[in-house]
Amino acid sequence: MARQLRLRLQRAPSYERSEFAVGPSNASAVETVDRWPAWPGGALALIGPAGVGKTHLAQAWRARAEAVELPPRSTDVGPAGPVLIEDLDRGFDAELLFHRINMAAREGGGLLVTARTPPSAWTTDLPDLRSRLNALTVAEIEPPDDRVLEVLLRRLFAQRNIAPQEDVVPYLLRRIERSAAAAQDVVRRLDAASGEDHRPVSRVLARHILENDTENLDLFD
Repeated sequence: MARQLRLRLQRAPSYERSEFAVGPSNASAVETVDRWPAWPGGALALIGPAGVGKTHLAQAWRARAEAVELPPRSTDVGPAGPVLIEDLDRGFDAELLFHRINMAAREGGGLLVTARTPPSAWTTDLPDLRSRLNALTVAEIEPPDDRVLEVLLRRLFAQRNIAPQEDVVPYLLRRIERSAAAAQDVVRRLDAASGEDHRPVSRVLARHILENDTENLDLFD
């Protein structure tokens, strides 16, 4: 029987709140985000390493709050209502951030910012902004636990239109590094390895991929 071809299409990521996996690694951050509009001073910094779901959670909040998203280097402070600004650790306009933090405490306001590092590590020459950053409430998403990592793996496979065999995800959970980056990398490698001749994404293929990156480790059951 001819092997069924898989369309090599990637689905756009969904930021629906219902699709955000909650586990021990992010439950506290989720609870803190959900407290809006009762954040101290109306502002919150959502931090954590790359790929742990900061953007997913932030975009879900943006939809709920009907917030406007501003670029971190914008010179336009934007509207009076809630605002989302992402990736502040990559650089920002100090005047923008200073004014948005001040505006966040006003009735109907709010400010959610995301970054990989805490506000205390962000560089600014404005003394007044420095004090506000040091006082900013922080919610941290930690590297994914097993529950979150499983959901992440399945979502990454789905985005690449891959239906892995039933034992693949449990197999990967026992062997890959506990990080979103590792999950993204192994799914990308499996996609590439299966795509040339449309091989099924099986445990055998997964073991082959992992063995290529591992020396002197027994990955066999």
